[in-house]
Amino acid sequence: MTQLSAWSTRLTATTAPRAVVLIRLYVGLVFLVEGILKFLREHTLGTGRFDKAGIPAPDFFAALDGVFEILCGVLILAGLLTRLAAVPMVVDMLGALLITKVPILWGGSGLFHGESGWWDFAHEARLDFAQLCGSLFLLIVGAGAWSVDARLGSGRGRSAGSARR
Repeated sequence: MTQLSAWSTRLTATTAPRAVVLIRLYVGLVFLVEGILKFLREHTLGTGRFDKAGIPAPDFFAALDGVFEILCGVLILAGLLTRLAAVPMVVDMLGALLITKVPILWGGSGLFHGESGWWDFAHEARLDFAQLCGSLFLLIVGAGAWSVDARLGSGRGRSAGSARR
């Protein structure tokens, strides 16, 4: 087995059950929709939100984030290179939590009309936290049995005479 083949096998390998498709459906659809909305609602969810959060070069980073969310969302939905797609989404959710949600604990960030404190933080961070946990889950277990990754992995490392599942 070549180095590239061994790497791609580890990347797509999954022994997770078919039910993982439900997590992929949820996580992938949320990322896909949020990525599209960054372009459709630029002032409130894209560049405007990034600018209000104090992110430098908000035009560039909002577009970059939107493209990553769309591409990774589609990959996660298909179950193709799921672990690889989950990595930037973990970074994305950590960034969202640190930049836009943690400041709520200390009196608001200017993004959320004066919310502050633990309960407002918990409320505002719920989707980010769910997406972070879902992405981490997919990074750990892989795409599951109903995925392109599982199909790609099922043909690797077998001899011509071995039985198919």
